Amino acid sequence: MHKPMPIKSVCVYCGSRLGNKDLYQKQAKELGQLIAGAGLSLVYGAGSIGLMGVVARAARDSGADVIGVIPGHLDDVEITQPGLAELHVTDDMHQRKKMMFERSDAFIVLPGGLGTLDETLEMMTWAQLSLHSKPIILVNTNGYWSPLVELVKHVVADGFASAENADLLTVATSPAEAVKMLEAINKQGEIQ
Repeated sequence: MHKPMPIKSVCVYCGSRLGNKDLYQKQAKELGQLIAGAGLSLVYGAGSIGLMGVVARAARDSGADVIGVIPGHLDDVEITQPGLAELHVTDDMHQRKKMMFERSDAFIVLPGGLGTLDETLEMMTWAQLSLHSKPIILVNTNGYWSPLVELVKHVVADGFASAENADLLTVATSPAEAVKMLEAINKQGEIQ
């Protein structure tokens, strides 16, 4: 097995809302700080609202380069975060997702809604189709993503995907564990 490319940038998928538990915001802030502490750049959806804004401000304020990518039609709705190292405004959601993918070496998923699910499942699908081998790590805050993990197992069990597809997602229990997984890839070439 070849050693993966070094991870220099991480895309974080998460909610454009804060959710109804303080733990979500706490872990979003922690993740942003840890990304900066690990010397990584953050790639995200460019908004200043919800968990995405919390992650971005924490990463930016801790010294990380923060790269925002937003489609023009959401620029006003999601109120673009000031102080980004780079801001890219795309024509549509498809361009946004593609650019976020191209600018990222790995993906970390915090709690979020339908958009977060869409982005995560698309990256899983692209990995299934051998379009990439970038790590996809779910931070399973308080069991938030357990239903998704079980759904993937169900899809495999009922014969609609191979057993390897269940391994496309790696589950972490905390932001610290997720970032340690990325650091392990950089040091040893595999998730520990």
